[in-house]
Amino acid sequence: MIIGVPKETKSREKRVALTPQVVKELIGKGFSVLVQKGAGEGSFFDDDLYSSVGAKITDYQTVFQTADIVLALNTPSDEAISMMKLKAVLICFLYPSSLACSLKLIEQTGISVFAMNAVPRISRAQKMDALSSQSNLAGYKTVLLAANAFGKIFPMMMTAAGTIKPAKVVIMGAGVAGLQALATAKRLGAIVEVSDIRPETKEQVQSLGGVFIELKGDNTMITEGGYVKDISEDFLLKQQALIAEHIAEADIVITTALIPGKKAPVLITEKMVKSMRAGSVIVDMATEQGGNCELSELDQTTLKFGVTIIGESNVPSLLAADASQLYAKNISALLLHLADNETFFWDFEDVITTDSLLVHEGKVPEYTKIN
Repeated sequence: MIIGVPKETKSREKRVALTPQVVKELIGKGFSVLVQKGAGEGSFFDDDLYSSVGAKITDYQTVFQTADIVLALNTPSDEAISMMKLKAVLICFLYPSSLACSLKLIEQTGISVFAMNAVPRISRAQKMDALSSQSNLAGYKTVLLAANAFGKIFPMMMTAAGTIKPAKVVIMGAGVAGLQALATAKRLGAIVEVSDIRPETKEQVQSLGGVFIELKGDNTMITEGGYVKDISEDFLLKQQALIAEHIAEADIVITTALIPGKKAPVLITEKMVKSMRAGSVIVDMATEQGGNCELSELDQTTLKFGVTIIGESNVPSLLAADASQLYAKNISALLLHLADNETFFWDFEDVITTDSLLVHEGKVPEYTKIN
């Protein structure tokens, strides 16, 4: 089978779905690989590197018209999907909101679609978990973004001229990104507090040296596979009230709270921003879904009431080389679980297949979770 790797067209996207190293591994397993010219440039992988491991460099149309399997990061355009062969397979990050506009087209082309973000969080699928690999890098990078914008140092420093107090960092969310942000901020010498509505994260936060801001959950909170799926407005207001005093004392606030397929919950109100000291920094990782901070702006760094608010929507892309390397390992692991070089297995008794398969040969399976 032929694998196609297109150049990503989404704004601010520098990553690529396959690195030359992983291309070499897949060719070694009998696949042929087509790579769109310039696909790896943003991640510092030039065309010669791909050619040297056996990939064929070609154009946009050839990738989509010829490939049996298209491996991408973001959902391709409708134009690109319309070029795909009957019963070809697309594997990428794909959410219900982006699928809706393409579903009729996908039905017409008869392709199958696997979503990287829908891979189940089970032990045997860990090496396929692209959400975690990309969030891990994002959590690290957000602390560096904050440190760069912050006009002070993180650690306590005792000098002949006096003592500098350590920075205080508040992190909203103790998922993969939040925990990596915690670990990074601690390594830089900050005092770190972490808030999460899932009580089971308390031990993880404390094991990394963070102080857990505890809010008791209630029966309005819905979780699935370790992710929060829904939360009531009343509970959200309780959380805001609890963290308001911590935010007022913080030098840096990092927010990581997302609810898949829904608008991000607002955790930091305008009133909270006004309560922060001048020179403080907020990094909002949820701006693509509306933002956790009421005043954040998509892909903009702004100054509001003396507080710098960073709204970078695609933090992993700022570490494109490493992010591409990890993603390539994730997506190739999923591909090799689903298929060999000749055919897809279509094992509908396998939870990895059924959870990640959103469309099968143009039709939405009854069990799909896209709704």
